[in-house]
Amino acid sequence: MCNLCKVLLIMAITVLLAGCTKVENTRQMPEEEEVKIQIGMIFDNFVMERWQRDRDVFVSTAKELGAEVNVQNANSSVQEQIDLIEYFIKKKVDVIVIIPIDSEPLLEPIKKAQEEGIKVISYDRLVVGAEPDLYISFDNTKVGALMGNALGEKLEEGDKVLMICGPETDNNAIEVQSGFREIMDAKKIEILDIYHTDGWTPEYAAMYVRQNSDRLHEVKAIMCGNDNLAGQVVGVLAEQRLAGEIYVTGQDADLAACQRIVEGTQYMTVYKSIEKMAAKAAKVTVDIAENNDFDYGFYLTEDGKQIRYIKLEPVAVYEDNIQEVIIDSGFHLKEDVYLNRPDLLE
Repeated sequence: MCNLCKVLLIMAITVLLAGCTKVENTRQMPEEEEVKIQIGMIFDNFVMERWQRDRDVFVSTAKELGAEVNVQNANSSVQEQIDLIEYFIKKKVDVIVIIPIDSEPLLEPIKKAQEEGIKVISYDRLVVGAEPDLYISFDNTKVGALMGNALGEKLEEGDKVLMICGPETDNNAIEVQSGFREIMDAKKIEILDIYHTDGWTPEYAAMYVRQNSDRLHEVKAIMCGNDNLAGQVVGVLAEQRLAGEIYVTGQDADLAACQRIVEGTQYMTVYKSIEKMAAKAAKVTVDIAENNDFDYGFYLTEDGKQIRYIKLEPVAVYEDNIQEVIIDSGFHLKEDVYLNRPDLLE
């Protein structure tokens, strides 16, 4: 065989052997994605300014902890909340966090969720009659007491006040009312009338005040269940040229309420650190889903049941401490609080 032929034969054998060589697959198989904790969160509505804050802080904190939150808005419909609980049961979420509109209609769907192994947390408002795995809220009786003490410092024995509260179906509204009335009774200040707004609808508060405008000349103060109600009341008082003449209270420290305080048309509000509560709630929700330990107390129901309870403390806000409590904490910006009174800015 000639030399050229030998060379060609060797080359052919080399190519043939190369073609038979097993090529190792160097691609790495994707790792299995970690199953995240699934949280279903049902809000009352997003009309109230504070619920938007609660949502944003809760979701961001839960995300940092590796959980996913499916936020749903019931648009103030009890039936929608029932339907959303059923929806989350079908989705097989780990935890349902709910801000209840009315307790009684939610008892059966909540019980069903728990029977399916889903934990249920009452956020801000208690589902009365149920046995949620956790109730987290502010000390609502103290909220009412703070309003009462604020007015007690300005009113005298025998003076009269009006109370414009939230719906009687809201356990928080009842507790706030209880705390306020206790102080009024102790100070011997007369409660001329109590009105409950259906569904916390602010317009109903305005309607009530207009229909009872004759009483405005009898009372020295109007206790409002929250700042949304207070805003409508102040609006009607302004129509009667009484804004700033009658002491008005509220709660939630909404921006509009803080603006009214520095303007002098709302006497005080109650600040509740929403960021602190929402972040805490997100953390313990993850703990509950993972069966971790966490610190809690107990809420004793009227029928003697003990429910795991995390209670946060509210703070009274007046014109003289709004800088410290609201602005320095970053809850609202100073220029926003004093938007309508730039002359008061330092």
